[in-house]
Amino acid sequence: MLKTLQNAFKIKEVREKLLYTFFMLVVTRIGSQLPIPGVNTTFFQELFTRQSNDAFGFFNTITGGSFTNMSVFALSITPYITSSIIMQLLTIAIPKLEEMQQEGEDGRKKIAEYTRYLTVALALMQSVAMAIGFGGKGLLVEFTALNVIVAIVTMTAGSAMLMWIGERITENGVGNGISIVLLFNIISTMPSDMITLYERFLQGKIVAVAVVTAVIIVAVIVAMVVFVIILQDAERRIPVQYSKKMQGRKMVGGQSTSIPLKVNTAGVIPVIFASSLMSFPVVIAGFFQVNYDTIGGKILLALNSSSWFNPERPAYSVGLIVYIALIIVFAYFYTSITFNPLEVANNMKKSGGFIPGIRPGKPTSDYLDGILEYIILIGACGLIIVCLVPIIVSGLFSVSRLSFGGTSLIIIVGVVLETIKAVESQMLVRNYKGFLND
Repeated sequence: MLKTLQNAFKIKEVREKLLYTFFMLVVTRIGSQLPIPGVNTTFFQELFTRQSNDAFGFFNTITGGSFTNMSVFALSITPYITSSIIMQLLTIAIPKLEEMQQEGEDGRKKIAEYTRYLTVALALMQSVAMAIGFGGKGLLVEFTALNVIVAIVTMTAGSAMLMWIGERITENGVGNGISIVLLFNIISTMPSDMITLYERFLQGKIVAVAVVTAVIIVAVIVAMVVFVIILQDAERRIPVQYSKKMQGRKMVGGQSTSIPLKVNTAGVIPVIFASSLMSFPVVIAGFFQVNYDTIGGKILLALNSSSWFNPERPAYSVGLIVYIALIIVFAYFYTSITFNPLEVANNMKKSGGFIPGIRPGKPTSDYLDGILEYIILIGACGLIIVCLVPIIVSGLFSVSRLSFGGTSLIIIVGVVLETIKAVESQMLVRNYKGFLND
């Protein structure tokens, strides 16, 4: 990785793109420190402390702390992520959008335009809900119409600006801009997490114990990173052979290739869906006076991941079973809407391709379906392992959820690998250009 960056800075064109990306990210961090006028910046910090719900912690992590500080980028790029997922689902459900996606570059541009409109609409709805719903409870210093409007406009404009920054990075910088902004937000919270680990496990301990503890912590983090890298890069290659055919006076075709099926086909989406579904009733209940001694209260505790693996109340860890089941279900669901074996089989048949030993058409589709069934399960189990480690540590040692654990770690590793490949691709293109110019 370091060697790739070192080589990249030697090429002027790539260096300028990297510096452009860096300066745009600096702008996002500056905006994350600017408070919204008329807002009590400590309101959500105090609310989160009372809630003790990991859903709030994760949301604050992906906003880079902007949400609890109520900065102009308080909503961050979460409305864009949500709108992208919604548009992806609608593309499968609405035939017109599916046709538009298959039109090529023009169709994708139209869908991207609809995604932007939906992003602004979602940001506006979230801003209105927060400004009005929490304004009279202490979020706004003075609950007046002017302060409500200022808060709504500022949060909506901040989210739209971050979307614009992400698109500019994609266009003029390196890698996927939205993913890089999300990565930078998560990384920005790491220093405070390191302080948390130090205060919980190392502070006040004798030197020998502190050293051993530090080694164990580093070993666990490194092992998790390596495991996520393997999970993200692992794939099953399906060999494809193309038959030869006569074109004019020449025989063309006959080459061999493969279809790479990623083990973690759905990425981090199943974890986000499962976590959101589990935490939604907990978040809603947190705004009301709930008696946790009742059956309903105990169910809410079981749904809250903060209660899992707690030695004082082990019975509530039963909610973990629901969480695991949801990850597996969403892994299969999301893969089914993003990868269509029948369509792949038909495209192969039209191109004269076939899988050795498998007949073209429906048999090929069934074969791909069978492989996907166990690949998805392996990927889902990998996601579960990555998510369980920080939950176990959090429950057994009473440590708040860390930015480099579970879902965040998958995002970090995935974006870093994607960005490195983008840098290498830019360098390769530059070398080809130089070769052609010579």
